[in-house]
Amino acid sequence: MGNSLQEQLLKAGLVSEQKARETRSAKRKQGRGPGKDQIADEEARRARQAAAEKAERDRELNRQRQEEARRKAEANELRQLIHAHRLPRKDGEIAYNFQDGESLKRIYVSADQRARLIDGRLVLVRQDTGYELLTPDIAERVQAREPGLILVWNRPTVDTAPSPDDAYAEYQIPDDLMW
Repeated sequence: MGNSLQEQLLKAGLVSEQKARETRSAKRKQGRGPGKDQIADEEARRARQAAAEKAERDRELNRQRQEEARRKAEANELRQLIHAHRLPRKDGEIAYNFQDGESLKRIYVSADQRARLIDGRLVLVRQDTGYELLTPDIAERVQAREPGLILVWNRPTVDTAPSPDDAYAEYQIPDDLMW
C-alpha cells in the first residue's frame, strides 16, 4: 500500500501516463505563481488592519471605563463630604421654603438655623434625594466640585444701598416673610 493514489490509478488503467504528468506539472506551477504572493500579502495587510482597529476600540473602551470610574469616585467623595459635615435638623419646627429648579420645596429648620440661612451663615445643598445644611467653608468645597448642588446661599451683596430712583426704596422687605 505504499503506492500513491496516482500510481494506483495508473495501474488500474483509469488514468493515462500523460494525464498524470500534466497533473504533477499543474501542482508545481500552482505552488509558485506570482498571484499567490499578492493574495497572501493582501490577507496579511487586512489582518494587521483589523488588529489595529481592534486595539484602538479596546483603548477607547478602556478610556471610557476609566473616565466613568473617576466620575463615580468623585461623586462618592462629594457625597461623603456633605454627609460628614451636614448639620442636624431634627428639632426643626419652622418651615423654610426654597426653589429647587422649577419647583418650590420646603424643609423644617430651627429658628436659629433659619436666621443663619437668611444671613448667609448656613448653606442649603442637595444631597441625593434630600437636602442638607452646611457651613459656608464646606459649601465652598462643594461648589468647587459641583456648583449645581448649592440651592440657597445668601451671600451679602456689596451694594446694599437702595437706588435713588427706586419708588419702593422706603419699604423694606421683612426677613420673616412667608410665601
